[in-house]
Amino acid sequence: MKILTYNLNGIRAAEKKDLFGFLKRENLDVVCIQETKAQKDQFDGEFFSKLGYKDYWFSAQKKGYSGVLILSKEEPIHVEYGCGHELFDFEGRVIRADFENFSVFSIYFPSGTAGDVRQDVKYEFLDYIFDYLQEVKKKIPNLVVCGDYNICHKAIDIHNPVSNKKSSGFLPEERAWMDKFYESGFTDGFRYFNEEPHHYTWWSYRANSRANNKGWRIDYISVSDGLKGEMLDSKILAEDIHSDHCSMYLELKG
Repeated sequence: MKILTYNLNGIRAAEKKDLFGFLKRENLDVVCIQETKAQKDQFDGEFFSKLGYKDYWFSAQKKGYSGVLILSKEEPIHVEYGCGHELFDFEGRVIRADFENFSVFSIYFPSGTAGDVRQDVKYEFLDYIFDYLQEVKKKIPNLVVCGDYNICHKAIDIHNPVSNKKSSGFLPEERAWMDKFYESGFTDGFRYFNEEPHHYTWWSYRANSRANNKGWRIDYISVSDGLKGEMLDSKILAEDIHSDHCSMYLELKG
């Protein structure tokens, strides 16, 4: 079972960069996409079906903004659209697909880089989604939480932790939330297999950051404790470029 997460920063733009060929080559079972920036009817309906996927969209009410998507070759038992919070559902931030032995989330956490107002929204989201995930975990112990968390957890996850110590995405309060989240019964899938530095999932478009690998690791696949022993491998696919982010996959026992 191979699960991938990918912030595409606009799925229609990514389509033009051979997203089809990438998905075909990787042969994934479940794909979690964030920032679709599209409504389902704005995208070719046969694009995913040709690859054997069923597609489940939860778009923002505002066109061209946010939006999450789950692709799956196996039809889920149930798909949960949203998380029950008016603002975050309006912005299309959370979708969950339930399968027989586990459930998968695709979540797009808010960014706080636009200023204090959005940073406050981000903190509100962190508080809300933490409690929400804990409640879901009581009913569904085996969870895979994919997404763009918009937080670098540790200094190893950002190219320059000193100069970014006051930057949204690396603030002490945000990093403390990550500590709390992983202490609550989740594991960082990538770090379970790889503790080496210089592995990032997002690069600024400025100053040739990607070519110089001056990035941030803000995209994660986290698994609840019930699935920890099922993990086989996790890799960041930095060479495939469809976005300012790159994708990452986690392989679980089938």
